[in-house]
Amino acid sequence: MNNLDTSQVLFALSLTLGAGLATGIGSCIAFFFKRSDKKFLSFVLGLSAGVMIYISFVELLAESRSTLITLYGNRTGAFIAIAAFFAGIGIAFLIDKLVPSHENPHEVRSVEEMDTPKHHDRLLRSGMLFALAVGIHNFPEGMAVFVSSLADPATGISIAVAIAIHNIPEGITVSVPVYHATGSRKKAFLWSLISGVAEPLGALTAWLFLAPFLTETLLMVIFAAVAGIMVFISFDELLPLAEEYGEHHLSISGVICGMFIMALSLAI
Repeated sequence: MNNLDTSQVLFALSLTLGAGLATGIGSCIAFFFKRSDKKFLSFVLGLSAGVMIYISFVELLAESRSTLITLYGNRTGAFIAIAAFFAGIGIAFLIDKLVPSHENPHEVRSVEEMDTPKHHDRLLRSGMLFALAVGIHNFPEGMAVFVSSLADPATGISIAVAIAIHNIPEGITVSVPVYHATGSRKKAFLWSLISGVAEPLGALTAWLFLAPFLTETLLMVIFAAVAGIMVFISFDELLPLAEEYGEHHLSISGVICGMFIMALSLAI
């Protein structure tokens, strides 16, 4: 894996940058729409979860397990893949626990829920804490997009799109408190973008520290761990949030559509 050229690395980095900066779209929604379209948010969050879940089990974990079995035999290869998968879940769970619940970006608010008269200092502090929390959660996501893109650009694009979708409501969470505290759209937009920059920083960290050691075995271990991280994000964040925003069947329809789109794109 050490024969990667500059164009591959730049492409992977650009995907993570685009996914991370999708938080800015959330800012635009917060600034220019008085009310959130909860049904739409419910569907697209379900869609994002469906894409992530399908990729994780059918593409990333399956490829990791198959390659590791080829390298190390049935039992050892399967065990390494399983261990890496649950290690990824553990990493995501640990990050989630380290962020206090009241600053956790998984508790995403809609525009109207956050548009309430409160003390400006408290709002500003909340917005900055939200930005920090979102950044912490985005860091491993950036690594996931980057590593996946190096191995398979099509898979990397799919993961980047799914993560970008779920970064949109996080952008709302960051920008609305800052905007109502300062009255500045520019500052609110800037803080939401800063929270998204953690995504390419995660990718850059993966490249700087992992590139010299990126053997086929390590790549497959990372694949399985990334699958675990995305499964945790889907079940802990996206699906509960999709349910909260809309009707149960609407969010599940999004999940099924996401899986179908991903299945179709992989088949093609």
